[in-house]
Amino acid sequence: MPKIKSKRGASKRFKLTATGKVKRFKAYKSHILNKKSTKRKRNLRKGTLVSKADANNIRKIISK
Repeated sequence: MPKIKSKRGASKRFKLTATGKVKRFKAYKSHILNKKSTKRKRNLRKGTLVSKADANNIRKIISK
């Protein structure tokens, strides 16, 4: 059986934490930033965790 390749786009977008949770970055930070408040843009910088419903699928996709 050949090795399963990881989806390169997904492995660039998601990282695993030390406990195995899947970390992601927030959306809506790339353009049209004039109308967004400074507080909102600052909160978009922070990473967050993927929901449990999606975490198992993403973990399979990014496994090397």
